[in-house]
Amino acid sequence: MNGKLNLNMNKVKEARDYAQRIASEVHNFVEEHTTVSIERAICRFFGIDGVDDYGIPIPNVVVDHLKSSNLINDGAAYVIGNAILETGLSPQKIAEEISFGRLDLRSLSYRSQDEVFDRIDRLVNDAVGKVQLNREKRESLIGELGEGKKPYLYVIVATGNIYEDVIQARAAARQGADIVAVIRSTGQSLLDYVPYGPTTEGFGGTYATQENFRIMRSALDDTGKEVGRYIRLCNYCSGLCMPEIAAVGAIERLDVMLNDALYGILFRDINMKRTLIDQYFSRVINGFAGVIINTGEDNYLTTADAFEEAHTVLASQLINESLALMAGIPEEQMGLGHAFEMDPSIENGFLYELAQAQMSREIFPKAPLKYMPPTKFMTGNIFMGYAQDTLFNVISIMTNQGIQLLGMLTEAIHTPFMSDRYLAIENARYVFNNLRDLGDEITFKDNGVIQTRAATVLEEALQLLREIESIGLFETLERGTFANVKRSPHGGKGLDGVVRKGSKYRNPFIEKMLGGRNHG
Repeated sequence: MNGKLNLNMNKVKEARDYAQRIASEVHNFVEEHTTVSIERAICRFFGIDGVDDYGIPIPNVVVDHLKSSNLINDGAAYVIGNAILETGLSPQKIAEEISFGRLDLRSLSYRSQDEVFDRIDRLVNDAVGKVQLNREKRESLIGELGEGKKPYLYVIVATGNIYEDVIQARAAARQGADIVAVIRSTGQSLLDYVPYGPTTEGFGGTYATQENFRIMRSALDDTGKEVGRYIRLCNYCSGLCMPEIAAVGAIERLDVMLNDALYGILFRDINMKRTLIDQYFSRVINGFAGVIINTGEDNYLTTADAFEEAHTVLASQLINESLALMAGIPEEQMGLGHAFEMDPSIENGFLYELAQAQMSREIFPKAPLKYMPPTKFMTGNIFMGYAQDTLFNVISIMTNQGIQLLGMLTEAIHTPFMSDRYLAIENARYVFNNLRDLGDEITFKDNGVIQTRAATVLEEALQLLREIESIGLFETLERGTFANVKRSPHGGKGLDGVVRKGSKYRNPFIEKMLGGRNHG
């Protein structure tokens, strides 16, 4: 027995063991395959960028050529490395020649794997070195400027125009935000390419592009120096381009990434095989870059009942933890998701929410847990909504959450105005300041409502993980176990982008990032 909840830690260990076996089975499948988005990410690390005359991103042009030429099984690293040896051109020049139709990679002679990978070793080291320097730059700025206390105050901007987003992000930072998340344009997760350049016409959010990342990173760095606090930048590394967005995010020094294949499967109907393969490389990149990943378990409770299905959140958190560890992400970079989504009419609902939040903290003691605000039962009554958000903030500070996605009193009405965001930050700062050490002052009644609730959720999660281990994650998703959403292993978007690795295949970036990691 351990902690305030007196959780049975033997059951926690048993649940974690099941999760590790589930994750290992998935990883065995992942290691045999690559995808078009993984190969495009490798192209981007080689410096391949830009668009052709038709506006198609050059990395897509190159990988489409590899696929149509039946060369993709050997991997972009090998095929492009060989082309460097054969032509003497840079990766960008090779990509441009392919784009202009002047170079067909099938026409080249192919050299040994050792010769090719020896040739590109410096290019790989240069790219990995830039990511490492960004990590060191972040750590240096935090050391110089300091940062907000946890829970970090996390707010969103979502105008659709990156330059308007900058204005709103600067205002949020001055008001007290610690993390600014730039919401992506509706549907970008379903695009099998990363748009190019600065964008001003997103719908419900702003397109995730490398240039938009650069613009916002620069703005937040300037504002951070002004307010004397490092401001973290968050975006969305999910959907059909997980590895690519992780790559450009690492290049432009993003700090936090929504990064969860299960979310994409359940809520965006991305093919489960495709996105679980993509997730691995994206997490290797994020882990090496020092990026905190956020997972999407909180969303389960928007479609399933928060009281009845809380155990599915814990089970998924444990699976996500194991998958992240396999990709080299330390616990300190795992923003595992959960949410305050209990029906407000439930008697003692606050106690149940408190039990579940404390349970996540005790089971994942090192993780900067990502806590989501009430959304499902926000009605447009701004006064009731403000009260719900206040209770949410109270639980967060009592249970030492890591990342607090601030609730907006206008949830269910419109995208937040700057004034709405200010009120959300003011509420959280008031609660956090006045209740800073409340959690340390309180113990829970033995076998009371809170301890009993946590024990029940843990037992149900353990039983669920035992079942998942017996049938595998793919069949579990097919049955609709998570979020009451059923998905087929053969359905969804992106399956045609899955490729079995050939005999010459190597991903040197995974080798360097996992082998040469310095957690600092």
